[in-house]
Amino acid sequence: MTTVAAVADLHGFLPAVPACDVLLLGGDLTPADDHSHERQAAWLDGPFRRWLEEVPAAEVVGIAGNHDFVFEQAPGLLPDGLRWTYLQDTAATAAGLRIFGSPWSPWFFDWAFNAPQEDAEETFLRERFSRCPGDADVLLIHGPPSGYGDQTSRGPRVGSAAQLELIDRVRPQLALFGHIHEDRGNWERDGMTLANVAAVDLAYRLRPDPVVLFELRAR
Repeated sequence: MTTVAAVADLHGFLPAVPACDVLLLGGDLTPADDHSHERQAAWLDGPFRRWLEEVPAAEVVGIAGNHDFVFEQAPGLLPDGLRWTYLQDTAATAAGLRIFGSPWSPWFFDWAFNAPQEDAEETFLRERFSRCPGDADVLLIHGPPSGYGDQTSRGPRVGSAAQLELIDRVRPQLALFGHIHEDRGNWERDGMTLANVAAVDLAYRLRPDPVVLFELRAR
């Protein structure tokens, strides 16, 4: 078995991580108080780099999220040599697991990695998710799928139907996401585990148990 540690929506917090085979980071990594490209790049090259070097994970795989503007709008500023594998509509193998990662979510306040607001049929997201290999063990996508971990405090659900279709098509062992801080939790769907692993609550306060552990079957 492979021990997977997972967390999303760090928003600048860098919590302790238990020993694991792979650490998965589900986007919204950078501090929420300053969205400038320069500030985000400096944080990634400083505190985030040092944290990655120290976490007791054999491998680290991550994606960006809707607050991580520098990844979408100024990728040339991203620091080199970070101890992780960054995925953007791509897949990689880590700790014996095939992982597909994507930062995209349905339009949400016109932030980073948002699908077009007028795309009600989610054509844009379906195209991005079509790049996922059929043998993925883990889906690491910033936003939630429709009906799971997508309940907002204002009332409406905001999950992606295209992502739920992807889950049913690929049938991963684990689908990880965050984005909607207030609907953290785990769900089972036809033998698959779907988990919102947001590290912070609706007020951007770090939860007492921000990192979630899973045991998966390696290849």
